[in-house]
Amino acid sequence: MSAPDHARGLLLMARKDFDAMRGMVGNPLFADEVFGFHAQQAIEKALKAWLTARSTDFPLTHDLSRLLGLLEEARIDVGRYWPLVQYTVFAVQARYEAGLVESDVSIDRLAVIAEVEQLLTTVTSLAA
Repeated sequence: MSAPDHARGLLLMARKDFDAMRGMVGNPLFADEVFGFHAQQAIEKALKAWLTARSTDFPLTHDLSRLLGLLEEARIDVGRYWPLVQYTVFAVQARYEAGLVESDVSIDRLAVIAEVEQLLTTVTSLAA
């Protein structure tokens, strides 16, 4: 599979996680950990699509800071996306360790959706 095709495939999968996030807005049946998992997955797949579009290899990892670091090593300004690393915890730990991310403040789902949508828009324009 060519790099552009692989990048588009990753973006398609990222959009599926993004759509799941959108479906969880205002729905109390979905815990923040479930929403956070799909946010992390959408971000991870988008970053991997970005790396793929740049023909940059990446390891099998869920660590968003590692992926952003690889983009920076490729001299890409990803400064605006560094706050998204907080969702790395939802990749594995928060789904299996009770109380790991519980707090008095719920995730601002609309804000996260806006942040992830910006990332997806950026990567989609680069992978086109």
